[in-house]
Amino acid sequence: MFTGIVTDIGEIESLKAVAQGQLHRLRIVCRYDRATIADGASIACNGVCLTVVASGVEGGKTWFDVDAAAETLGMTTAKHWDIGTKLNLERALKIGDELGGHIVAGHADGIATIRSREDLPDMARFELDTTRELARFIAPKGSITLDGVSLTVNTVKDTSFSVLIIPHTLGVTTLSSWRASSEVNIEVDLMARYAARLTEMK
Repeated sequence: MFTGIVTDIGEIESLKAVAQGQLHRLRIVCRYDRATIADGASIACNGVCLTVVASGVEGGKTWFDVDAAAETLGMTTAKHWDIGTKLNLERALKIGDELGGHIVAGHADGIATIRSREDLPDMARFELDTTRELARFIAPKGSITLDGVSLTVNTVKDTSFSVLIIPHTLGVTTLSSWRASSEVNIEVDLMARYAARLTEMK
């Protein structure tokens, strides 16, 4: 489990397609202490929970390897990741950690597309589109995770919604690079999903 509070920005150093392209082995460099990364650990990369299969230090930089499987490549922006792609990183939540964002599973539900970007004094407002299936879980003032970042929904209209990004978030995540037509990973709020399921079962 995660909270949607990004703790580092990593960069893909190498990418190898294996299993006839159905699996991508990624090497990501970061600023985490190598001693704190164990094989089998979960790290959210742009909101996608991936399992560490190896790690080390080279040239003074920590690196870790993860595998992005076919389902991840098929339903998230991982299909577009390449060498040099920067990723929002978050370590798995530990018992006793501060829950600064909201409960995030790291299981991206799909992709949202940025319709527009409006730059305001020190802030940015984004309007996004998603599928009707996911839009039904999005509500004004509700929580949403975009590229691994816990955000509050500003407005909602049909399958479109908007978020307002504060200066701190723009400074410590990759959201400052978002542009119109960019695709981002979306994870809807777990509570909204359970509430919808309970309603369906009545």
